[in-house]
Amino acid sequence: MNSTTDTHYNYQRIEAAIRYLEENFQKQPDLDEVAEKVHLSPFHFQRIFTEWAGISPKRFLQFLTVDFLKDKLAQTKNLIDAADAAGLSSQSRIYDLFTTLEAVTPQEYKLHGEGIRIHYGFHETPFGLALIGVTERGICWLSFLQADEEPRLELEKMKTQWHDSVFSESKELTQNLIDSIFNRTSIKKPLHVFVKGTNFQIKVWEALLRIPMGNVTTYQNIASSIKSPRAMQAVGSAVGSNHVAYLIPCHRVIRKDGVLGEYRWSSSRKKSIIGWEMAKAIGQ
Repeated sequence: MNSTTDTHYNYQRIEAAIRYLEENFQKQPDLDEVAEKVHLSPFHFQRIFTEWAGISPKRFLQFLTVDFLKDKLAQTKNLIDAADAAGLSSQSRIYDLFTTLEAVTPQEYKLHGEGIRIHYGFHETPFGLALIGVTERGICWLSFLQADEEPRLELEKMKTQWHDSVFSESKELTQNLIDSIFNRTSIKKPLHVFVKGTNFQIKVWEALLRIPMGNVTTYQNIASSIKSPRAMQAVGSAVGSNHVAYLIPCHRVIRKDGVLGEYRWSSSRKKSIIGWEMAKAIGQ
């Protein structure tokens, strides 16, 4: 089995382990029980999980409990308020990717991406197989595939979003971007995101960029931050319309009761990403 296949298969086992731990947390399953459920020896399961997350499975699950997430919500609001008061941007915070956002112009929006050339590639990430699309103005698409999903179906979704663009597969170019996104030590310049959306959606996506890595916020806080405190349903819709996963961190938005909620690329993957980011932030 090659390293790419290993990465994909290991994430599938980690995702299954996270689901099992969450479903059986009250019973406090031991390492042997969880390892058996993912068809690994306890030694290999502990090694694979710790290599991926940087912490033990049990500690990882603590990050996803309601009480822990409620505390995180309070901390994040204070952190963002303090940073805003000091005039700090999300790009200046130590745990964030250096990401800038640019939207298509109204004229480009009407043309549905006509004349834009998009290079794309499928790549393994810490959270399974992903499709990335990039233009000369920035990353315009990043999505995760479900375990049994045909890659061509995900590619069609991107083509529908940018349906008058010209597409070409460029795996070497896009691999460099994937490495920059998920291996932050390789970042040498800002990562630009190029999006197509309504003015309201773009405001929401800009607000998402202000949530520091390893933290979470609520739909209500996002609505308040864009001066639309009553527009929580519209905020939820805009969060769910994000086509650039991870870089525009819609996974960091949870319910105010501390429940993680749904995610367009699966709730299990949302739990994986949030726990992984918290582990990485603590390890800084």
